[in-house]
Amino acid sequence: MTLSELYLMLLIGGTVLLASIAAARAAHRIGLPSLLLFLCVGLVAGEDGLGLRFDDAQLAQALGAAALALILVEGGLTTQWSDVRRLLAPAGVLATAGVAVSVAVTAAGAHWLLGIDWRLALLIGAIVSSTDAAAVFAVLRALPLPRKVSVLVEAESGFNDAPTIILVLLFSTTADLPGPVPVVGNLLFQLVVGGALGVVIGRLGVAALRHIALPATGLYPLATVGFGVIAFAAAGALGASGIIAAYLSGLVLGNAKLPHRAATRSFAEGVGWLAQIGLFVMLGLLVDPTELPAAILPALVVGLVLLLVARPVSVLLCLLPFRVPWREQVFISWAGLRGAVPIVLTTFPVVAGVTGARDALNIVFVLVVLFTLLQGPTLPAVARWTGVTRTDALREIQVESAPLDLLDADLLSVSVPPGSRLHGVTVVELRLPHPTVLTLVIRDGASLVPDGETVLRSGDELLLVTTPGVREAAERRLRAIGRRGKLARWLGEHGSPESEPSESAPSESEHLLPVRREKQHNAQ
Repeated sequence: MTLSELYLMLLIGGTVLLASIAAARAAHRIGLPSLLLFLCVGLVAGEDGLGLRFDDAQLAQALGAAALALILVEGGLTTQWSDVRRLLAPAGVLATAGVAVSVAVTAAGAHWLLGIDWRLALLIGAIVSSTDAAAVFAVLRALPLPRKVSVLVEAESGFNDAPTIILVLLFSTTADLPGPVPVVGNLLFQLVVGGALGVVIGRLGVAALRHIALPATGLYPLATVGFGVIAFAAAGALGASGIIAAYLSGLVLGNAKLPHRAATRSFAEGVGWLAQIGLFVMLGLLVDPTELPAAILPALVVGLVLLLVARPVSVLLCLLPFRVPWREQVFISWAGLRGAVPIVLTTFPVVAGVTGARDALNIVFVLVVLFTLLQGPTLPAVARWTGVTRTDALREIQVESAPLDLLDADLLSVSVPPGSRLHGVTVVELRLPHPTVLTLVIRDGASLVPDGETVLRSGDELLLVTTPGVREAAERRLRAIGRRGKLARWLGEHGSPESEPSESAPSESEHLLPVRREKQHNAQ
């Protein structure tokens, strides 16, 4: 490569990167997962657009796996273990048994409705059965949902990539369809070994970063992400699941008290975005737009079977033992967004030379685009229809501040809707648990710093600083006052998130969402 060619490549790469960042901003404004516009950037830059040619499926597979590793390390680093721990069982069942049910139902639909042979039908079923963590995070974290619902869907998205990849590899590399015993044995080996390696390497990383003083602050984020990459590579080298190893190592590192945690999370988020942009643009380049129209009908059939039959059946069967309300099950079924992982997985059968693999690539690509357009924008309406959220619910904000990071503090946003019993209550009457502090009131577009005698009004937006140790108590106190007023405790109301407010005492919220201690991008 000459220096002139290098300059040209950097110019094209930088332009594509900036165009993708602009696309992410546009997607956020219109409420769509940014992956759709990233894919469009790749299509526009491709051979039928600006003329960039990329058709190397094997290189796409290798680069896609590396990008997924970085995305999942970032996902683990920014996930709160305290949220995931109590929902580990249902999320684990959804990510394993749920994937199996979804694969079987989707494959049956593709075989009987489209006449696709069983091997290719099972491949397509396995490819589209994984929900995408990046797409789920982008959409769900903008919605005021109960924590148990949002965390369950997010945890499932983080865990179900590994079982799906294992199934796709089995169906792609074996001459005959494998029986259930080798499938289950291989699945257990990859999950157990990959999970163990992820946890061990994550803990080694925690011990090393706590006891080794690095010469520069910027080296701590690099080292943290490096441990996640090592976990991914070590598990892959042993034939185990590198994906689950990367995610769990990130989870261990992200929940440890490491130096410069805020800087590490910000760096990991930037790396995750870069990996997503590169991944989606590359996949857009890989697809031939002239072949996509023929895949629209099969993609619609497979997608409708997946959305209306396979996903609801898998959610119903897996969550039945956990007594999840049917309204939440409906929303969880609709929230199973697809994204990068299914498209990357289509490169495995293409590289393996499976008959019909190129058709599967086109079907999955069209399916992801069409059903992301259908599910993403309609999730808020489905949430309202199922009653899992209301317009007066509390919302998540993001913040990074040195004092908050040193205190290990959370910043919460509280809305006071019309009819809430918070109206007319003074700040001192809130009696929030120490050291929770109401720091700011936003009223009629203006901000004011409250004192003990400040009276809250309907329409106020409140900003509170609390700590993880007393956060739950603060949430309960706010819910209790919102339902029964300042005498809530005397009236037997303790703010349980599971109880329903009475019609005469509407609540200002049903829940509070988790807050990440990172840079304040917006306070929705």
